[in-house]
Amino acid sequence: MHSFQELTAAFKKRFEVNHFPAEPASLYEPGAYFLNIGGKRIRPVLCLMANELFDTITPDAWHVATAIELFHNFTLIHDDMMDKAPLRRGLPTVHTKFGNSTALLTGDVMLIVAYEYLNKIALTYLQRIIGIFNQTAKQVCEGQQLDMDFEKQDNVQPDNYLHMITLKTSVLLAASLEMGAILGGASARNCQHMYEFGKNLGIAFQIQDDYLDAFGDPEKFGKDVGGDIRQNKKTFLLLHTLQNANAAQQAELEQLMQSNATDKVEKVLTIYRACNVDSWAKDFKEKYVIKALQHLEDVAVVSARKKSLLELTDYLISRDS
Repeated sequence: MHSFQELTAAFKKRFEVNHFPAEPASLYEPGAYFLNIGGKRIRPVLCLMANELFDTITPDAWHVATAIELFHNFTLIHDDMMDKAPLRRGLPTVHTKFGNSTALLTGDVMLIVAYEYLNKIALTYLQRIIGIFNQTAKQVCEGQQLDMDFEKQDNVQPDNYLHMITLKTSVLLAASLEMGAILGGASARNCQHMYEFGKNLGIAFQIQDDYLDAFGDPEKFGKDVGGDIRQNKKTFLLLHTLQNANAAQQAELEQLMQSNATDKVEKVLTIYRACNVDSWAKDFKEKYVIKALQHLEDVAVVSARKKSLLELTDYLISRDS
């Protein structure tokens, strides 16, 4: 069994090949630029780890892992455009550096290349894997649309937000684990436990992401801290604060959400801290970590084989970037 760090290094080495043709350079170079920015490669490595949980890592798992990472980066390019984000991992986003039209096409072609990798897997698994991949891709798009819809709505409830992030973030982690398990020959029950492990871990991961966007160190986080606040995103932090703030704090928050003042982020964070939302977020995250770990515990393989997944879980929920 390999550790998360070992599989990450192995995947990064394989992934550093050129996934695109040379011409037209104006289309393909922005894609290579974005992939070269890097990233944690968590989703593809989850696929590999789930595969190895049940068997030796297969060539098909490497193909699917590559497709997952290309798909994830496609969503990031388009998400950055929709969010008007200037930075990704501390460097200019594709639309900032190359323009919106090129960013749109670069994301599109990255998705197509992802399917080229999926098409390399054995026919035995192809239909099932593509079915999961397609369902997940649609759900991610649904989640992104709901995220944008929520920006214009005043009555978003925490359960609505939970549903949105499950689609936007969690299902891709879940599907990565499920597809890896399938390629490893896991039973249907074990595949379901792997999916639920990933889904709950993904929710905890998003809660941590919301937390870091508000309270993280921008040098470690790689993005502008307070970006969600500036865009009035209905994050767990905001929704919890609106439900628990006193009347004066609620009124100030609602006024700040209509404002573009330079001190908007600072003032919102002051209210967050007054409502203890930072400590609440940590407790809320832990609730989903416990759910995730229970599903991993229920996977019918010897506990020693789960060590690397347990270490990864700890890393994801304790990260500061």
